[in-house]
Amino acid sequence: MLKSDELIEANKELAFQHVEKEKRAAELGIANIELAFQNEEKEKRAEELSVANKELLFQNEEKEKRAGELIIANKELLFQNGEKEKRAAELSIANKELIFQNEEKEKRAAELIIANKELAFQNEEKEKRAAELIIANKELVFQNEEKEKRAAELIIANKELIFQNEEKEKRAAELIIANKELAFQNEEKEKRAEEKEKRAAELIIANKELAFQNSDNEKLAAALIIANEELAFQNQEKEKRAAELIIANKELAFQNEEKEKRAAELFIANKELLAFTYVSSHDLQEPLRKIQTFVTIILQNESENLSENGKYNFGRMQLAAGRMQQLIEDLLAFSRISTTDHKFEPTDLGVIIEEINSDLKDTVLEKQAIIEGIDLCPVDVIPFQFRQLMYNLISNALKFSRTGIPAHIVITSNIIKGGDLPNSKLSAEKPYCHIKVKDNGIGFEPEFSERIFEVFQKLHSKEVYAGTGIGLAIVKKIVENHNGTITAKGELNKGATFDIYIPVH
Repeated sequence: MLKSDELIEANKELAFQHVEKEKRAAELGIANIELAFQNEEKEKRAEELSVANKELLFQNEEKEKRAGELIIANKELLFQNGEKEKRAAELSIANKELIFQNEEKEKRAAELIIANKELAFQNEEKEKRAAELIIANKELVFQNEEKEKRAAELIIANKELIFQNEEKEKRAAELIIANKELAFQNEEKEKRAEEKEKRAAELIIANKELAFQNSDNEKLAAALIIANEELAFQNQEKEKRAAELIIANKELAFQNEEKEKRAAELFIANKELLAFTYVSSHDLQEPLRKIQTFVTIILQNESENLSENGKYNFGRMQLAAGRMQQLIEDLLAFSRISTTDHKFEPTDLGVIIEEINSDLKDTVLEKQAIIEGIDLCPVDVIPFQFRQLMYNLISNALKFSRTGIPAHIVITSNIIKGGDLPNSKLSAEKPYCHIKVKDNGIGFEPEFSERIFEVFQKLHSKEVYAGTGIGLAIVKKIVENHNGTITAKGELNKGATFDIYIPVH
């Protein structure tokens, strides 16, 4: 039994060993294949080694070359080390400078933080001032409307005052005539009283004669009754006329008082109007300067952060601020004309024209303009104001010149009597200095010859020709300050002519 079991175990072991042998035979087959593969790899490695030896020879040659290069490189390295030491010294200095710059940057960063806070505060202030400016603009528009209404009322009042003065003069003339007539009637009354006494004496004689002349007496009695009735009627008329004269004198006194009150009111209103224009113009300049300054800073420093539309809008804001600045300066100039002293001095017009030509040199060159002063006579004027007048007329002529045609401006003057001129505003006996400014520009339609002298009146839009519409109003005001008159005539595309008449002192 035991032997059988051992035999079974031996068979199992033999079967196991047979299986193992097969596995080992399979592994040996794989090993042989692998050995053949390794032999092939060895042959390949042998070939690679041959190639490697050749490459090694080549590399040795290269090494020798590199050794030569290395010697040169070492020499160069020594030189570079010297340079490096120099650069290290420079770098040390640069590091110190960089540390200093970093400190400066930190300081500038701190300043920038403060500046940003200040800018934020200024932006808030700007917004507040912008809101105030909007309100001020609305108020200014309202005040301008009120001023226009007041100006219209003043014009009506002036016309009414002129009419009342004319009426008063007529009434005064009537009163003088009435007084003369009353004196005459009083004289007549005295004469009639004397005549009445004489007639009474004659009546007594007539009564005595009446006894003898009945027929004549009846006629005389009838005539006497008629004479008495006529005398009573004349006395009543005289009393009525005297009552009318008393009423007229009272009315004249009342009108004189009203005229004086109205004149005082007009004087105060004009003074207030000039003061308002002057003060409001000055007050508007400060926020406007800030707007212009901040817009310039933003366009210079923040240009990269702005879109094209943003740049365009800021540019438009800058142009609008510039136009408003010009308007305020023109308003100030207009207000100064009425407030400056009227000191007349003998003045050479040729000198004034030369100065203006020099001031407008760039524009003159751009327009290829010719400005001529021909036969200019000296005249007594307020020099500062008259220079402003000529500057405005010449700059206007340059501005409104025709495209592609060189501007030609001619100024002439001569002395002439008022009676020789077709102008009812001039005194016939007085001599006048007639100054003519003529150009070859775009001109204007004849119906606008009066309108162009009004404040804020423009015949063209700001997109076509820049300006505020005050320049010629200033010219007219200056002429009026010289007790003179100015007229304008023009024709489209044929130029304009301005005629100025200043009294000769």
